[in-house]
Amino acid sequence: MLFHDSIKAVLCDIGGVLYVGDSPIEGAVEAVNSLKKYYPIRFLTNTTQKTSSQVVTKLREMGFSIEADEVITALDVTKMFLKQHKSSADFLLTDDAKAFFQDLQKYPQKCVVVGDAQDNFSYANLNHAFRKLLQGAKLIAIAKNRYFKDDDGVLSMDAGCFVQALEYASVQKAMLLGKPSSSFYHLACADMGVEPSACAMIGDDIESDIQGAQKAGLNAILVQSGKFMPEDLERGIIPDAVIKSIADL
Repeated sequence: MLFHDSIKAVLCDIGGVLYVGDSPIEGAVEAVNSLKKYYPIRFLTNTTQKTSSQVVTKLREMGFSIEADEVITALDVTKMFLKQHKSSADFLLTDDAKAFFQDLQKYPQKCVVVGDAQDNFSYANLNHAFRKLLQGAKLIAIAKNRYFKDDDGVLSMDAGCFVQALEYASVQKAMLLGKPSSSFYHLACADMGVEPSACAMIGDDIESDIQGAQKAGLNAILVQSGKFMPEDLERGIIPDAVIKSIADL
């Protein structure tokens, strides 16, 4: 085991760590089963295209033994935040993701919420969001990743590129709710009843997973799968450990 004795719980990224496209990474199912024998675990994802139930369904179809309460998505955290503030929003998301927030329509639209909108990232939709921000709406970024490993095995632009465009145009800094927000990591740690210093994060994104977790006070293990690129190790971010894949655990 790479974990020292003070580690009492584990957080694990999903896409790029457990699977790529529609195939589990070799040895990942066995690694998860092994980890769950020794540690409470939560699986974190910044995806804004799938709800937690959809994520669980996909993972189970791949052979992973994962319970619904072990998955925390950025969509879940965003909905909790909006409910807490009795707010709906103008959502720049996919149509399926927008449906997840349908029950918030009873609240006034106080925010513009941006995630991975895919084809909904049209000029018309971005400009509509921009005008809402000029009218006083608060900019919320569900995630701010630069890129992700797409189903075809090649990197694609992620929501962060479009969030930054809206920040620049509106002269407003987005509030980030997903990774690498420290509050997201702390919420997951609290859900397992452990302090951040007693938790290890496993991820493939040098900024969102590794640097974000370390800033939140966690240990961080980088896997060389998913979106990992060799030049990630030359960016001045030092993981607590680097392994080829989660199977090495």
